[in-house]
Amino acid sequence: MNIDILSEDQLVQLDQLISHAENIIITCHKSPDGDAIGSCLGWAEYLRSRGKEPTVIVPDQYPDFLLWLPNTEKIVRYDKHKEKCDMLFKIADLIFCLDYNTPSRVEDMQEALVSSPAPRVLIDHHLNPDVPAVLTISLPEACSTCELVFRIVWQMGGFEKLDKHFAAPIYCGMMTDTGGFLWNSTRCEIYFIIGELLTKRIDKDKIYRNVYHNYSENRIRLMGYVMYEKLVYLPKFNAAYYTLTREEQKRFNFIKGDAEGLVNIPQQIKGLKLSISLREDSDKPNLIWVSLRSVDDFPCNLMAEQFFNGGGHLNASGGRINGTMEEAVEIVKKAIIAYENKLK
Repeated sequence: MNIDILSEDQLVQLDQLISHAENIIITCHKSPDGDAIGSCLGWAEYLRSRGKEPTVIVPDQYPDFLLWLPNTEKIVRYDKHKEKCDMLFKIADLIFCLDYNTPSRVEDMQEALVSSPAPRVLIDHHLNPDVPAVLTISLPEACSTCELVFRIVWQMGGFEKLDKHFAAPIYCGMMTDTGGFLWNSTRCEIYFIIGELLTKRIDKDKIYRNVYHNYSENRIRLMGYVMYEKLVYLPKFNAAYYTLTREEQKRFNFIKGDAEGLVNIPQQIKGLKLSISLREDSDKPNLIWVSLRSVDDFPCNLMAEQFFNGGGHLNASGGRINGTMEEAVEIVKKAIIAYENKLK
C-alpha cells in the first residue's frame, strides 16, 4: 500500500534539515494528550536512529496514564524548567511543531517558540495550519499526528531499523485520538499501519489497559458522580452536557487526566448526537475548558469555533470560555439551539 504523503522536494528538504541540525527541539501543544506525547516520543526515537539527540519540550503536565510510555523521563516541561527551555530555544537550529496548528496552542511557551531563530517544521492534522514554518506537513483527514509521523518515517525508509520504542507511542497516539478506533478510523491505511506496528512486538491489548484501565478509585467515583448527578440530557435536541467545578474536582482529588474520556460516555445514550463537557480550570478563575464529541456528520468543530473559541475535528473538538460556569452553561444552551436542525 502506498502511504507516502511527502512530495519528492519535501522529502529532500526534510532529510536535509535533519541532517544539518545539531540542536533539535520537538514541541507539542499545552495539556498534551496521547497523540501529542506519542508523536513527540515516536519522532524523537526516529531522530535518535539517525544519530541525533533531540529534546522534547512540552508546555505543561500530561496525564499520568501516559507515564509508562518509553522515554517519558526525557521529556522537559516548560512550566517547570522555563530558563533551561528558553536557552534551548535560543540555541536550537531546528524545531518540530507536532500536533498543533497555531503557535497560540503552546500558550506560555509561545514567545520562546516564535522568537527562536531556528527553522520550524510543522507536522499536524488540524485544520487551517498557520505556524510559521519552512515546511508544513498537514493532513486534516489523518486520524492523528502519530499517523503522520509513521507515514513520514515509512517514506523516509526509517521504519525497518526502529523497534517498540517507536511503535508503542505511535500506536498509543493513534488509539487515543480515535477513542480506541471508534471514530475517524475507517480508512484502510490506519489498519495497514497498525499491522506494521505489531511487527515490532508491541502488545496492543496492554497499551489499551495502560491508558484506559489505569485510573484511580477517585476517577471511577468521579465518573459515577458526573453521570448520575451532573449530566443534563436534552432528548428534544439529541444532546447532553455536564459541568465540573473546581470544588467538585477537589472533592474527588482530581489530577490531570481524570476527565479524559468522560465526555464520550453520554454518547452511549441511544440517538445522542452531541455531548459537551464544561470543566473549570483548576487554577485560573473564570476559565472553562470545553470538550465536544459528536457522531455521524454533526460538525462539533464548527460549533467549537462559533461558540467556544476553539476548533478541532468533525466529531471531536475543544475550546474555552472566559467566564463563570453559569455563563458557560447559557452559551451551551444557545449553541445547541443554534444547531437544532442538525441535531434533529
